[in-house]
Amino acid sequence: MAEAHQAVGFQFTVTPEGIDLHLSREVLKHIYLSGVTSWRKRVIRFKRLVKIFSGRRPLLYSFQASLPRLPVPSVDDTIRRYLESVRPLLDDEQYKQMEIVANEFKKDPAPKLQKYLVLKSWWSTNYVSDWWEEYIYLRSRGPIMVNSNFYTMDLLYVTPTHRQAARAGNVVHAMLQYRRKLERGEHTPLRALGIVPMCSFQMERMFNTTRIPGIETDFIQHLKDRKHLVVYHRGRLFKLWLYYGGRHLTPSELEVQFQRIINDPTEPQPGEKMLAALTAGERVTWARARLKYFSQGTNKVSLDAIETAAFFLTLDDESHGYDPENIKSLDVYAKSLLHGKCYDRWFDKSFSLVIYKNGKMGLNAEHSWADSPIVGHMWEYVLATDCFQLGYTEEGHCNGDLNKNLPPPTKLQWDIPPECQTVIGKSYALAKEIADDVDFHGCLFDDFGKGLIKRCRMSPDAFIQLALQLAHFRDKGEFCLTYESSMTRMFKEGRTETVRSCTWESTAFVRAMEDKEETNETRLELFRKAAEKHQNMYRLAMTGSGIDRHLFCLYIVSKYLGIDSPFLKQVLSEPWRLSTSQTPQQQLNLIDIQKFPKYVGAGGGFGPVADDGYGVSYIIIGENLITFHISSKFSSPETDSYRFGQNIRKAMMDIQALFDIKTKKL
Repeated sequence: MAEAHQAVGFQFTVTPEGIDLHLSREVLKHIYLSGVTSWRKRVIRFKRLVKIFSGRRPLLYSFQASLPRLPVPSVDDTIRRYLESVRPLLDDEQYKQMEIVANEFKKDPAPKLQKYLVLKSWWSTNYVSDWWEEYIYLRSRGPIMVNSNFYTMDLLYVTPTHRQAARAGNVVHAMLQYRRKLERGEHTPLRALGIVPMCSFQMERMFNTTRIPGIETDFIQHLKDRKHLVVYHRGRLFKLWLYYGGRHLTPSELEVQFQRIINDPTEPQPGEKMLAALTAGERVTWARARLKYFSQGTNKVSLDAIETAAFFLTLDDESHGYDPENIKSLDVYAKSLLHGKCYDRWFDKSFSLVIYKNGKMGLNAEHSWADSPIVGHMWEYVLATDCFQLGYTEEGHCNGDLNKNLPPPTKLQWDIPPECQTVIGKSYALAKEIADDVDFHGCLFDDFGKGLIKRCRMSPDAFIQLALQLAHFRDKGEFCLTYESSMTRMFKEGRTETVRSCTWESTAFVRAMEDKEETNETRLELFRKAAEKHQNMYRLAMTGSGIDRHLFCLYIVSKYLGIDSPFLKQVLSEPWRLSTSQTPQQQLNLIDIQKFPKYVGAGGGFGPVADDGYGVSYIIIGENLITFHISSKFSSPETDSYRFGQNIRKAMMDIQALFDIKTKKL
């Protein structure tokens, strides 16, 4: 996932002077602060219990108090699993050296670091999540556009209306309905496999949330019910009230308001058009500009309107979406959602909703507050509500009576001096360079899907991950450290863990596939072993026995204690040249895709993680379709996203052929 980019080579400094005891106090202070934050959350959640126990059916937070804490693995287990994971990537001499470094770390200072970590696990709700949010996301000083934010697409085949204002009206109203149910805890609790309750804490900050830039670190500002949103259209920014007479605006009322914005003939004020480029550039540059030019007067009032809005909306002046006649349509669509023009999305908002001129839409989401399944949950609700509950008239307008007596949206006012416009221009230039370097390819694989894979008695995720290993070897002629994002939400405040998908078993299978003298029987046997290994690693990651989050937290403790660890430095600096993530679907089961096969989402994706690597997000849609979102960098002579997509397609077909099962659609 995009988080893999942030997890490589991050650094921070601890400034206290003095002896080791003083440094120990420093780490104890941060452990204490983690606990204080956890207790504040517990007080808030205790209040929710009153609502929970007064109802008859389970509410969103009904199982929150009963979730277990994320366990701290033993150092021995983590080191053993780590060495096992890097064995296929190292020659004998390199592996021998790694064993020596790892075993030295295991003797000292690992036991000392582990004690502090165990103490943190007793005191705080989750020993990983607060540090993960702070050090992987908020302390990163590089641009978050492309490098951290991710995107989600609209329905693949269906556009319910081609009227931009009407689509915005229905979708915004559906989001307000979702937010109200979220605030009341009325959503059905999520469960893994439909049985095991999962943590819902990430959903709390979905709306009314902004990442605020700082010199050394950013922070997340989350507010209670906000009654407005901010809309960007043709370089102008408007404030739109979402309530009228104590109620939400209806879809038809919202359509009227959005159409007023579209029809507004005024030109952008000086510096206004590209203002959001500040959120796409370096964080320190944005933080300093915010302090210097937006801390008082008109600019502060207008910036506050953006940062306190429920979310950000762009009425885009372009048309995008999937066109079966245009092989590059998904590529351009994805790039538009991922970075747009670099100044027409507010990348600091929890999410920016983008409505295109032709009625298509999508999301750009900031990553620090939550992971993609959380955004996907809301998105599924919105798509289903938009199409099957709210609907449109025959002319494509929102249903309901028009109310033209509403006060019009307010145009935000700015007083941006020339020197600030220069800063905006520099941020834009940097962001555009990043955006122009993104090589993206959307690959629709419809030769077969989950249905056939299950007939092979295989895990669809394991099948796809092994296909990615085969495709990568064919693409670059070598194996690489591979990141697959897994969730740990069966634990309190759990977020993600890494599954290291390149294993000894997977490399043996890939080599057998490339050995022309090998039999299909042997290849199939090796495939089954590799798939079983992958599934076991995935289970370990989900149940708190992963490798990377434990090592990450040990590294944080070592920095606070002023302990230099060559082993941890090396582990945390290893690049993930293949970063992958599966997009969940049908979390809510609001759309029967057997009955309405055209009403399927296209999934989403993220930017390239390594300069010479690939980012791959995939979504398994129904029984017969898998969509791959592939990103890399044009500047790398080693990568080509379209080529990698073709290699994935061939790898999928070659693996299917081992099972001798026809690829007819189920």
